[in-house]
Amino acid sequence: MARKVVSRKAKAAEAEAAEKLATAKNKASKKKASTRKSKKKQAEDVRLKLYWGVFSQNLKRVAVFEFDQKKDAEKRALELSKGGKSPHFIQKVKEEIKFE
Repeated sequence: MARKVVSRKAKAAEAEAAEKLATAKNKASKKKASTRKSKKKQAEDVRLKLYWGVFSQNLKRVAVFEFDQKKDAEKRALELSKGGKSPHFIQKVKEEIKFE
């Protein structure tokens, strides 16, 4: 039985033709995909206000003061900490402002 001899040049030409066809299809599909635009939801603007919070050792908020009343918040934390009770501290608290 005689074997059929395959030319390497012919195989290379076939591979190049197949590659060109594949890249042409990919370019066409990429162009179609790029024309499609999705609408993104815009995030609503959230406004935050800063307060001073007085917290217990268990991280429970005991009191809230306006940001310009830091001295009052410190006094309240010292009052709650006196007498051998658990220590209290102040910390900044950000809360969302709701518009109606």
